[in-house]
Amino acid sequence: MTLSTNTLLTQAPTVLNIGIDGFNESISQHGGQVEHLPWRPPGNADPLLAWNLARLMDDARITAANAEACKRIIQSRPMWEDIATRADGVWPEMKGTRLLLHAGPPVAWDAMCGPMHGAMVGAVLYEGWAKTPEQAQKMLARGDIEFAQCHDFAAVGPMTGIISASMPLIQVRDATHGNVAYTNINEGIGRCLRFGANGPDVLQKLKWFEDVLAPVLKAAVRHNFDKTGGIDLKAIQSQALLMGDEVHSRNAASTALFFMALAVPLAAEHKGLSQDQMHQSLDFVAKTSQFFLNYSMASCKAIMDAAHGVPYSSVVTATARNGTETGLRISGLGKQWFTARSDLPQGLFFPGFKQEDACPDIGDSAITETAGLGGCSFAASPALTLLAGGSVSDAVRYSREMYEITVTKNPALSLPALDFEGAPCGIDVRKVLDTGIRPVVTTGIAHKQAGVGQIGAGIVRVPMACYAKALNAMATQFLND
Repeated sequence: MTLSTNTLLTQAPTVLNIGIDGFNESISQHGGQVEHLPWRPPGNADPLLAWNLARLMDDARITAANAEACKRIIQSRPMWEDIATRADGVWPEMKGTRLLLHAGPPVAWDAMCGPMHGAMVGAVLYEGWAKTPEQAQKMLARGDIEFAQCHDFAAVGPMTGIISASMPLIQVRDATHGNVAYTNINEGIGRCLRFGANGPDVLQKLKWFEDVLAPVLKAAVRHNFDKTGGIDLKAIQSQALLMGDEVHSRNAASTALFFMALAVPLAAEHKGLSQDQMHQSLDFVAKTSQFFLNYSMASCKAIMDAAHGVPYSSVVTATARNGTETGLRISGLGKQWFTARSDLPQGLFFPGFKQEDACPDIGDSAITETAGLGGCSFAASPALTLLAGGSVSDAVRYSREMYEITVTKNPALSLPALDFEGAPCGIDVRKVLDTGIRPVVTTGIAHKQAGVGQIGAGIVRVPMACYAKALNAMATQFLND
């Protein structure tokens, strides 16, 4: 071949670039076509981690354990069975003490983000332990108030996730395995405790929950419980996937389905309730498109707790964020948290806000992704891209990616855009590190200052360091047995 016939030197190149994307721009600028294949060495480019990964990848004990964990996920049947009127009636640890539960892994007062500080202050005021925000803050800083994680009490909470003694709780039981999960009631939009607001209007709404909304919800679900064992939350979640929700950041369809399930028993069961109480409650649910989120979270918590505690399993059973760190729990590794600094969510911001205003990732709501909803089922919710950014093809791509890092598919959760394939089921620590693909979480974006509230929506990836720490713990425990 002569120089004049060598097309490599006479026409723009077509390049497949693997790994680092630093070469892509220069090729494009000079008229070339470039296809980028994201890739990184297995084991997060850490030789020791890669060696541990290689030793664990084909472990028959882990394969069998993961099959068992996913069987429990698929067979679970979370039922809303009751409203507990007070949290201290569920957890004796709250009686006669000053204990607050929060989202995410453990975090000290000095390390908490702005919204977490604000919500803690609000809860202290709500319980009457202090009369002013300044007094409440001093009590919290002195250590007069104890903290614990929602997950340690079989509970979850959105954003800051604060639960205190007087708050009513949603009670969900997995009818298949018998375990129970709890969460608080969704506050709607605007100024909310979960975003760190703590003014009189916020506390008044929480008291309204106690006096009006909680009794109405309780009457409705107990009417259903006597006939059918409660309200089947998994059925609502499954149907909502067919109607455009991914049942984390978008719950318009699931809330509508929930409203239908709520209204019928209230028409029959109104002993002790006034017409005004029922009207106020139904009006609040109807106007709160994210009302079902907390129910979805408790449902997923019940599902994933049933899958926890399987010896040798590498399936993630909890993903939680506190605005400072993100933590994982693994089915075969007990209650240990594997933590790393939380990333900043990326997405679209409401007018007047920008990326610099965002709080690092926060809340227990990533339990939905852990159970196969949210980012795992993004393909089901093309409308969410209008709020979170990206395109419909991006949403489909995210769900397809999640198949690469999960054990199997859940036939109970169908994704229409993927020819009704089951949703990804069972995030496997090993597969995350083998592929370099981090789980996608759809999320609201909170302002970093207390009380401002939600300023946007988008996605965030779970930090790879969480999985690296978990895999090293697996190597230490599993390979020495």
